Amino acid sequence: MRISTSQLQQLTIFTTILTGGGIGTMYYLQQKKFSESDYHRLAVQKLEACPVAMESLGAPPLKVHNIHLTDRSNRVDVRTAQIKIPVTGSNTGGYVYTSSVRDPDTNRWSLRQATLRLREGQIIDLLNPPPAAAAHSQETEDTAGLDARRWD
Repeated sequence: MRISTSQLQQLTIFTTILTGGGIGTMYYLQQKKFSESDYHRLAVQKLEACPVAMESLGAPPLKVHNIHLTDRSNRVDVRTAQIKIPVTGSNTGGYVYTSSVRDPDTNRWSLRQATLRLREGQIIDLLNPPPAAAAHSQETEDTAGLDARRWD
């Protein structure tokens, strides 16, 4: 059975398009799964509820970007979730570093750690935010007690 070169080219193009579409769909579904999860939603809610963090970012508008699926900082299993969420505002951007645990009895997620690390190096603890007046004078060295170094 002979197959012409043009038929092989068409088959190659079709296979490439089908594979690309499948990969794109899987990427979209994985990002959607992350953004709809409780551990992601709780972290974004904490960020939005922190006026110091929102002011530092220049938000609103707050843009929550897709997480980097290849980043080894993002780990999720049955009981724990550790993710790094990229965010930007009109002034600057940064990452929200979160660590969450799932209660086996209630099957609900709770935040253990939620910190915003801005591009400029400032770190804001979203679970225990500084008062708005003290935030402007806070330096990066004043973040003792935050375990953000393990995220590097």
